[in-house]
Order: sequence, then C-alpha cells, then structure tokens
Amino acid sequence: MAANTSWAALGKATDLRNRILFTLALLIVYRLGTYIPVPGIDGGALRDFMDEAATGIGGILNMFTGGAISRMGIFALGIMPYISASIIIQLLASMVPFLEQLKKEGEQGRKKINQYTRYGTVILATFQAYGLAASLEAGDLATDPGWYFRAACVITLVGGTMFLMWLGEQITARGIGNGISLIIFVGIIAEVPAALAQFFESGRTGAISPAVIIGVIAMVVAVIAFVVFMERALRKIHIQYPRRQVGMKVYDGGSSHLPVKVNPAGVIPAIFASSLLLLPTTIATFSGQQTGPVMSTILAYFGPGQPLYLLFFAAMIVFFAYFYTFNVSFKPDEVADNLKNQNGFVPGIRPGKKTAEYLEYVVNRVLVLGSGYLALVCLLPEILRNEFSIPFYFGGTSVLIVVSVTMDTIQQVQSHLLAHQYEGLIEKSQLRGRSGAKRKKRNTGRR
Repeated sequence: MAANTSWAALGKATDLRNRILFTLALLIVYRLGTYIPVPGIDGGALRDFMDEAATGIGGILNMFTGGAISRMGIFALGIMPYISASIIIQLLASMVPFLEQLKKEGEQGRKKINQYTRYGTVILATFQAYGLAASLEAGDLATDPGWYFRAACVITLVGGTMFLMWLGEQITARGIGNGISLIIFVGIIAEVPAALAQFFESGRTGAISPAVIIGVIAMVVAVIAFVVFMERALRKIHIQYPRRQVGMKVYDGGSSHLPVKVNPAGVIPAIFASSLLLLPTTIATFSGQQTGPVMSTILAYFGPGQPLYLLFFAAMIVFFAYFYTFNVSFKPDEVADNLKNQNGFVPGIRPGKKTAEYLEYVVNRVLVLGSGYLALVCLLPEILRNEFSIPFYFGGTSVLIVVSVTMDTIQQVQSHLLAHQYEGLIEKSQLRGRSGAKRKKRNTGRR
C-alpha cells in the first residue's frame, strides 16, 4: 500500500488534515446521537428486554446500529433504510427504462437518482418506525402508549435516519472515506470493547471454555489476514498502446495493465445482504409474545444460524457481488469505450464490443472466486458463533466490514498524501524554473 508514502507529510497536508478532523467531528456527533433516547420509552423494561434478546436478532440489530437500538436512541433505525432504498433504486434502474436513461445522463441523472433514493429512504424509514413504535407498545416498553407516542416515535426515528444519511453524504463529499460505511464501521468498533469484556467474563465464569476463547481469537486473526490478502488480490489484464507519430517523430507504443480486483464490490454485498435480512426482523424483535403467525414463521426459519438464514445470506451476497460490480464498480462497456478512446487495446482482442465481451468474461470468472470468498468469510464465523455463543462482533460480517473500511480509508488517506507530495514537487520545480530564468536575465544584463 504505497510503501513510499511519507506519513510525516501529514502535518504539512492542510487539506487532508482538515478532512480527517471534519470526518472525526461528524462521527462523534453520530456517537452522541446514539445516546439520546426516543421520548416515551420505559428505560428499565427496555434494558431487561435487550438483555434477553442480545443473543438473538437483537444482537445483530445492536451491532449495525452502534448500540442505538439497545438504548432506543434517535438513531435506532440506523442507516439501514437508506441502504435498503439504494438497493431498490439500483435494482429498478436495471429494469425501468426511465431510470436507466437517467443513469446515462451523467451528473444530472445521478442527482435525480439520489433524490429518488432519499424519497425511498423516507418511505421505508416511516414504515419501519411505525412498526417499531407499535411493537414497542405491544412489548409493554412504552410509558404512555397511544397515537401521541407513535407519532413522536415515528418523527424522531425518521428524522434520525435522514440526519444520518446527511452525515454520510457530508463525510463522503468533504471528509475521508465512504460516509455510510464509516458510520457502520464506527458503530461496530464502539461496541467491541463491551463485547470483549462480556466474552472474557463468560470465560472467567466457566460459561465458555478457554479452548473456545483461544480458538475464537485465532479465527478472528485468520479471518483478518485472509480478508487483507483477498482485498489486495488483482487480476491484471495486459493493455497495449500503438505507435504514434507527432510531427516528424515516431514514438513507440507503450504497454500497461488494467487491474481487476478479485472483489470489486468491496464490503457492499455483505452490507446489502445484512440489511435485507434485518428488514423484516427489526419490527419482530420488540413484539415479544405478540408476534403474529407469519412473523413467527419467518423468525423460526430465518433466525441467526438457521439453514435457510445461511442459505439466503450466501445467495444474497453472491447476487449483490455480481450486481454491484457490473452496475457500479466495473462496467465493461464503459471501460472498453475508454480504452478505445485512448487507442488502447487488449492484445488479440478487437477494440469496442469484443473488448467489452472479453472484460465481462474475465470479470465473471474472477467474481466466482470473489463472491465465494465473501460468502465464506461471512458464513463460517456465523456458524461457529452460533455453535459456541460467541458475540456478534466476532462474526464474519463485522470483521469484513471493519477490515475493508479500514483498508479503503487508509488508501484514500495515502492518495491525498501522494497528491500533496506531487503538488509540492511541482511547486518546487516551478520555483527553480523562475529562479533560473532570473539568473539568466541578470547574466544577460551584465554582458
């Protein structure tokens, strides 16, 4: 990872330092918001309920909301409604001609699609917030049940989700890293110390054997090493550039390579799959014994560690790995057009349509390994966690999110540092050029 980058340049890179401080400030605001409670909640009853639900679906919800749902904070819905709306809009953009045309209109089309995503977020957050409010009443967790409590709960939770969405967009635009991913990342990291303390306390009391504790630590280290290795793995496609003539001179054609990551979609497929699994269960968690027959069936078959849960989770990860890669992160048609415009070509492949077909063929084969790696990392620790009652924070999804977001953020920091170093070199060369020109003028004057 850019081993020649000088981290001492961080003190001189004013813009990068301001971006980092801006990102940290907004993340602190997010963490403070998780401790501001929704009005009308019975705190004691909520704590007792979450202690019982922490080993089930409630533990997953708590992990993705940064502990906000266990305290029923204003960010209890987290950023998941926005992610779910993004999934729906991107799926529709591949099927609806109007949205597909918007994608081709450049910046204006992208702004319009983002606007539709926000509208979808409001709708989804409203439905989830109302269902959560009704479930809180059914579970006897509200101090004053009624329409006033429901209205206050819906307004507070929807406003919290929209504020989180705005925070994520501001971090992406004016800070460092992907804002949405960083919000989920900080939520997981903030709750890890408490999960570790609880885990070691279980070992001290004899609930978990020392062999299991050592095995879990070894598993987490192995998963981290495996994720780092796979996230840096590349498939290089050789690119050749023809000879070109400029005036009377002929320049030899150069060669380069097009890097294709084994996992071009990053951590997005795991987040998308998790958000779909959490969508129906968020409401059911707080319903207690009042859960209807349909929701009871869903929880019985799609609970953590259940075969259908694991099968659906793996299928969604593979689907979103392909979907996100070909629709967002690596579009073979656009890459082929860019190569053609730059007079580049893959040896033995005609530019244009044939190149796009070849790139699609290569990416499809690479994604077999990439999507399989994502499914393995997310599922294997989940199975072991369910067998040995390990906290959710040691599961594959949380480890994958933490490692991937850390690597992506560090790469962006290093890119800014390299850009700052190049700017410094250019400024120095310009100053040297000016000083040299002044010396020549002085020498000419002496003559």
